[in-house]
Amino acid sequence: EHSTNTLNKKQWKYRTNNLIITKGEDFNYKDANMYFKNLDKLIKYANEAQKNGSNFNLVYSTPSCYLKALHDAQISWPTKTDDFIPYASDPHAFWTGYYTSKPSLKNLERMGNSFLQLSKQLTSLAPSKEDKSLRVHLDYFSEVMGVLQHHDAITGTSKEHVTQDYTVQIYAAFKACSYSAKIILNQLTARQTNKDKPPESEAARYLDQATGHPNFTFEFDTCLLLNVSSCEISETRDKFMVTIYNALAHSVFSYVRVPVDGKYDYEVTDYRSVPIPHQMISVPPQVTALDPAKSAGYELVFLATELPPIGYKSFFIVRKPIKALNTPRVLVPEVVLLPNSMSSDEPQKPPRNSNIVSIGNKYFSVGFDSKGFLNSISLEDGSEHKLSQNFFYYEGAIGDNRVFKNRSSGAYIFRPNSTERFVADHVNVKVIKGPIVEEVHQTFNNWISQVIRIYRDYNYVEFEWLVGPIPVDDKIGKEVVTRFVSDIQNSNVFYTDSNGREMIKRVRNHRDTWNLQLQEEIAGNYYPVTANIAIEDGQKRLSIMNDRSQGGSSLQDGAIELMVHRRLLHDDAFGVDEALNFTHPIRGKHYLLFGKLDGNVPSMEARERFLQAEKLLPPWLFFSDVSSYDYEDWRKTYSHIWSGVALSLPQNVKLLTLEPYKELSYLIRFEHILEKNDDVEYSKSVTFNFKDVFGSIFDINRLEEMTLDGNALLEDSTKTRFRFKTESKGFTNEIVKRETVPEETQVKGVTIIDEGNPSDEPAKELPDDSAKWDITVQPMQIRTFILTVNPSIYDK
Repeated sequence: EHSTNTLNKKQWKYRTNNLIITKGEDFNYKDANMYFKNLDKLIKYANEAQKNGSNFNLVYSTPSCYLKALHDAQISWPTKTDDFIPYASDPHAFWTGYYTSKPSLKNLERMGNSFLQLSKQLTSLAPSKEDKSLRVHLDYFSEVMGVLQHHDAITGTSKEHVTQDYTVQIYAAFKACSYSAKIILNQLTARQTNKDKPPESEAARYLDQATGHPNFTFEFDTCLLLNVSSCEISETRDKFMVTIYNALAHSVFSYVRVPVDGKYDYEVTDYRSVPIPHQMISVPPQVTALDPAKSAGYELVFLATELPPIGYKSFFIVRKPIKALNTPRVLVPEVVLLPNSMSSDEPQKPPRNSNIVSIGNKYFSVGFDSKGFLNSISLEDGSEHKLSQNFFYYEGAIGDNRVFKNRSSGAYIFRPNSTERFVADHVNVKVIKGPIVEEVHQTFNNWISQVIRIYRDYNYVEFEWLVGPIPVDDKIGKEVVTRFVSDIQNSNVFYTDSNGREMIKRVRNHRDTWNLQLQEEIAGNYYPVTANIAIEDGQKRLSIMNDRSQGGSSLQDGAIELMVHRRLLHDDAFGVDEALNFTHPIRGKHYLLFGKLDGNVPSMEARERFLQAEKLLPPWLFFSDVSSYDYEDWRKTYSHIWSGVALSLPQNVKLLTLEPYKELSYLIRFEHILEKNDDVEYSKSVTFNFKDVFGSIFDINRLEEMTLDGNALLEDSTKTRFRFKTESKGFTNEIVKRETVPEETQVKGVTIIDEGNPSDEPAKELPDDSAKWDITVQPMQIRTFILTVNPSIYDK
């Protein structure tokens, strides 16, 4: 009776006579046998009540069965495009803290994804597939990365000992696939040209006959502590090789930073005997203090141009005594120190020019005021705009969590008990200017510092910050935020990415689908920023991209803020049962783009997309000791540039996936990374020829288009797909500038292609042998394929 009364109340909230009753909740179900016996009884007795006039019929169901029942009702449905974020379980509990909680784990997951994609590509393109450990290592890494997607892992809401176990697991996965990378990169490097037959896997590993252990030609070591300027090979070897792998399907250039010993100078040479200009820069003392025994005092910076798509390029670096080089040593002095009086609390007379120092390149420059803060940006056209940046923190609310108003800020919940508190009213600054990069090193206090840098050929500003350990001597938890303030009048509107894809319009203190009444105006306006947050006013646009998921908002016009770190001393009573007392310092990066919305190509939105793609899969550095090699022998004996594709994809098309699938087959996905109205040129559909890209690497047998998950042929799926009628009016929260391509106008491209099909089923006959390999992707479209190859040892 209780159940039927509940159903009577619920049925008026549904559009059809099909009600879905979901079961399940955290911490509630442990005995499945008992639980299902009780459900069986409930279904039996409820259905027997039909004899007494009940109109309810209970059945076990699945989401797909329920969806079919709704489809069979043949009614029209409203559409909803917003994402239910931010979520709150009571007026004072906005689940917006976990967007930032445990930022080191979030960064490790981002690094893991980057190395996983690299490992998938290398395993797919390995000249010799004989070593079965390659697939074993890859599967293990994939499983660990899958574990990290758990809703209490990537969110930072696990207990600390569990977080430590996640770290141990991913380190082991890095180690496994690093070993695979050594095997494959040695195979590729040992080949004189792309047409040579590769060495057998065991030969490529050069097993030591005495010990049985592998003795690789080159180590291809991965240094996971480059963010704190630490790498054993580059700091201690007289000669070393840096191999840079580009996981994107188009060529890129990248500035490389290598930790080195500052007592020497260095000579950088590429595989063509071309000397590479470089610059030596001192590492901030706050960074070297993190681990004085390991962190290098200097970094060698150089530009690596024309990194091949899905491939690598190597550089030969020699350590030499100072003044022993033919070219002048470029050790850039710290050329400008802002006045010492800035470090005191005495009021200072402002200079005539509010910008006492600036750094920049041919695209723009940024200026700093007499207190050491960023305060302006000047564009290529000479226009100057307000742009400032500072750090502050919110004090976390403290309560016993027994009633809503006593909710504590914790691992899940962001609940500040006051407005922001700034960490400094002036900063100590030193400026470094050189031919490759210009930097401003800022010290805000004894636990926050930052480097603002502009590289010679980059059209964005890089902010590399170091925050922590956050002090809690006052027994108050703190949530640290960086805030950028511009002269943009964005009228309460800002944009955040939806998992790195569409940019979704957000309106401060507003929800389109219901009347919002906020009691937590700061936390209630925070959103997840996994890649990008932006504001604009019709003339200018400011966007900030990050290196890990963070919470962010625009709490006032012209401003963007991102939470970078949080340390709290009380639990929020949502299951972790321990405070987020995260004691580690965190170092991370933000990338700032600022420009005019003037119709230029590429547009600001396109520039953001391209930069976002490069930062999600940045070039990966491998290090090898080559002390026993002469440069000419190194250059002539081994292959130091290689690409896994014969033709680059356009910049707006991403090779989203390239990984082994089953025997002699590979899973491949292509993604158009722009939205339909992002750019007048780059938002157009793109057509490319699959054989032109991969034909020289794979001996192609068959290409089949699949559903997004790769589990079913797309052709079969479209036959059984439900078609729902939609109402002309729906919920109004919008995905900005997003227009769905009608199904009937979408270019299907390749569905099934056969060449030398080994089965009895005849291949589809297409008149144009070249055109049948054409693939077209529309804006924001992802297309998935299974490639089957012929069983040759190595094609070309």
